[in-house]
Formats: sequence, C-alpha cells, structure tokens
Amino acid sequence: MSQDLPVSFPSKPVIFNGDTESQAQFVQRTSQLLLDIWREACRHIEIDEFLRTVSPSLVRHAPIDQIIVRRFDRETASLVHVAAAPTLDGEHPPGERHEYPPADFKQLLRWGASDRIVTRGKRLTGILGLLVPDGIQADVIAVPLSRETEASGVLLLIGRAGREFESGHLELAEKLREPFAVALENDRRVHEMATLRDAAVADRGSLLRRLGRKEIVEDIVGERTGLRQVMDRVGLVTGSDVPVLILGETGTGKEVIARAIHTRSPRHDGPFIRVNCGAIPSELIDSQLFGHERGSFTGADQKRQGWFERADQGTLLLDEIGELPLDAQVRFLRVLQDGAVERVGGTQPVHVNVRIIAATHRDLAQMVREGRFREDLWYRLAVFPILMPPLRDRKDDIPDLARHFAERAAVRFGLPVNIPTEQDLKLLAAYDWPGNIREFGAVIDRAAILGNGQSLEIAKSIGFGATPQPATPNRTPAHPAAGTPSPAPSDRFLTLDEAMIEHIRRALEMTEGQVEGRRGAAALLGINPHTLRARMRKHGLDWSEFRHPDSRR
Repeated sequence: MSQDLPVSFPSKPVIFNGDTESQAQFVQRTSQLLLDIWREACRHIEIDEFLRTVSPSLVRHAPIDQIIVRRFDRETASLVHVAAAPTLDGEHPPGERHEYPPADFKQLLRWGASDRIVTRGKRLTGILGLLVPDGIQADVIAVPLSRETEASGVLLLIGRAGREFESGHLELAEKLREPFAVALENDRRVHEMATLRDAAVADRGSLLRRLGRKEIVEDIVGERTGLRQVMDRVGLVTGSDVPVLILGETGTGKEVIARAIHTRSPRHDGPFIRVNCGAIPSELIDSQLFGHERGSFTGADQKRQGWFERADQGTLLLDEIGELPLDAQVRFLRVLQDGAVERVGGTQPVHVNVRIIAATHRDLAQMVREGRFREDLWYRLAVFPILMPPLRDRKDDIPDLARHFAERAAVRFGLPVNIPTEQDLKLLAAYDWPGNIREFGAVIDRAAILGNGQSLEIAKSIGFGATPQPATPNRTPAHPAAGTPSPAPSDRFLTLDEAMIEHIRRALEMTEGQVEGRRGAAALLGINPHTLRARMRKHGLDWSEFRHPDSRR
C-alpha cells in the first residue's frame, strides 16, 4: 500500500532532470536560484507578487506545472488559497477555502508544524490526500510552512503530466521551505495591517459623523481674526512645559485652546485628558485625581490609576479649577511641586510627567483675596495666563462660525448644507451671546433642525424665539491677571455666579425640582446631572424647595 514517507536527501551524486551530477554541481546549479528567490521574498510583501516573480525560474529548474500556496485558518478549520502560479483563469480564486473535519484538520496542523516533506506519484493518500486539490493526476511535493514551530501553511509543487520528481527536486523543495514561509508570514502581516487600517478608518469616519466634523483636528475658527492674540500666546507656550491658566466666560472655547496647545507641543503623541473639577463629588476627588489601591476604602475592589497617572507623558486639562475644595488644592499643589502622586491607601509615590493646563470662568485672583483659593497654588498656575475673549467681542468671526456650525449640523443630522443668509448673519450679530460659542453652536443646530433641510431658522432659534437684543458694549469679564477692569458696583450687572444661580433656579422652578431625566433641570440646562448637583451644593440650592406640595421625588 502506498503511504507518505519522509524524504531523505543524499550526499552522494543526485539525479536532477534525468542527469547524474555531483553534489558540487547541484549546489552550484541551485545556489543562484535560491539567492534570487530570497531577494524576491525581501522585495515583495504580498505573496502573489513574489510567486509571480519566482515561478518562471522554478519552472525552468524543475518539471513543475503549478505552484500553490495555502494558509491554515484555525478559526474555520480550513485551508485558504493564498496564491498560485502560473495562474489559470477562474481557478483557485484568492480566499477560496476547503474546510475539514476536526480530526483531519488536527492531523494537518501536526504535519504543518513538522519538517516532513511528503511526496508521491499519481496515487494520493494520507496527508497528500487531504492537501491536493481534486482532479490532480500528476506527481506532487508538499512542503510544510511554519513560523516559530507553529503551522502557517503549505507549499504545493504540482508536477508536469508524465513527469516524476527526482531526488534533486526534492532537495530543492526543502530549500524553498524557509523563503516561502517568510513570504507567507509577510503577506499575513500586510493583510492584518490592512484589516486594522480599514477598521480604524471606519471608526474614524463614525467618530467624525458623531462629532459633525470633517477632520479630527480642524483649524480653529477665528485663528487669524478674533482669536489672533490668543493664538499668538499659544504659539509662545507650546514649546515649553510651563503650566497654562486659561481664563474666560463659560462657552468661550477654553478646551479648544487647551487641545491646540497639546497638539502643537512635543507631547502631541501623549494622552490629552480633560477633568471637570466641578463634576467630581468632594468625597471622590482624591480617588479620581490620584488613584487608589485595592481595599483602601469600601468599594475599592481593584487598584485604580488617577487622572494624573493616566495623563503621564501627555497633558492634563483641569477644567473649572476654581471648584476644587481647599483641602484638595493642597494635595494638588504637592503634585505640582514634587511631580509625584500618592494613591489613596498607597505608601509609595508614583512619579508622573504631566503638563498642566487649568481653565476657569471664575475670577481666581478675587477668590484668593477672599481666601477661597490658595495663593501659592494661584502663583503656580498663573505662570502663563491666556484670556479668552467672549463672542460679543468677536463679531467679525460670526460669518465663519455660522458656516462652520451649519456644515457640522448638516453632517450630524444628515441634512443638506444650508449656508446662513445675510439676514441670518445680521440676526446673529445683533444677539449678545451670553452663552458664547457653546450657545452659538446650539442655536445653529436648532436652526438646522427647525429648517428641516430647507433653510436655517435663525430667528426662531435665538433665545428660544425671543427677540434678539442689541449687544451691550464693554462687557468684558474681570480677570485681574489679564489686566481687565471689573464693572463698577453701581452698574448692578449680575456676576457670573449670580447669573448662574438665577439660571439654575429658573430651571428648577420649570422642572419642579427634578434634576435628572429627560424632563429634568440638567437636560434643560444641557449639562451633566452630577455637574448640576455639584453647583447646587456649592451655591446652597436645594431641589426640594422647588417641588410642588403634591409632587413626589
């Protein structure tokens, strides 16, 4: 009975193409061929190109009719066709697979991880019976291909009709094992990288659609006009690691500027992490910022890295830094001084390399004078202050901003792009924009939805349909670090805190004290419920005061 046997290679004279020649003659004949094959394996990263290049030389050196490379697919227990040469029209399309019963596939994997070449004449049995395509009536050599002792594929050399492989051909096949294994591995990695790239492109496209953007990193609207002085200061500080303090009203784009500093700095490959200090419950501040060890408190079932550790080698934006309690400010100052954090429940300091950017809409200098913000921390943070101008002082940027947000809204909501008309721009310029850029974007989104793809309903969107009021001049917020005077007390203009308290009160009255949910005050104000609760605690607002006597929590 015919069976597959391992091939032994003679050191005596060998038979090659019907002629007897010495070992030296055989080595000389094949050495140049193998050198060419290795060269092509290094030049071509896709195996079909490699095989097309080397197949003419192999066919000249041996009675080969076709060369086939197949790959083991463990997930589907199958052999997948990878490449063939010469390629016959319609035969063995790339990706064609032949599935096996589990027992047969395990047998193939064991053989593939070995060094055992199998060959037999026209009668195909054993391993060859599993490997060779149906209908093949010629002599066959099967060479196992592996990487790091793990079966990766098989090289099949199909002989010409009426010819049989000789001992010299078998030894040549043995020498083809390594370059073909390398070529198959290169091909696998290339296609794996292509798959990952396609997945990344798809994820990027999905993210851009959700954000309503064309690019992840876009030009900052107003960079050369209303924000020119701001961007000049950004350019001065990007090359260093000094702390930056960004001051400005709510919604002026402080996070956008912080990201610009990060992406234009040497740390751009590191993480950029934003933390809203006002949204962290006071009892969790240490755990959130500095991390904790397992078992350090009830519920700490595993070790957790804090925001400082997560931002290592990158940038940490501490938004609303003025909301940090005084005791947390002390520990934060120690991190700035020592460059190390100590997790809650830990005993060893963890060194971090983080660039700090702080942002706030509050007057920190005034808070220092009132004892609500540490003076030493103020001096640490205010090394390089940047003052963000409110939108009412950037009226020249409104046309560009309107186009930008209109295009973004069209992408986000799947609507046609509607560019604001001259009348729309006049309405936008006449409004005072107390919510700045954040309110501007919300107005354009609302206008796009109300217009339903036909137009932008700007008049119905500003102030929820209220008549736009003329802009009030000279209303720049006070930030002593930037040298801007405060409004006189006789003006009786509400401070930001007073305006915020009044706005939260109105929202709670309208929702009868409900904070969370679709009809809650947080949804009405467009902020996170945890952020709203933190601000309510800070300003002494109690939800229960706004509940109707007959209503229940």
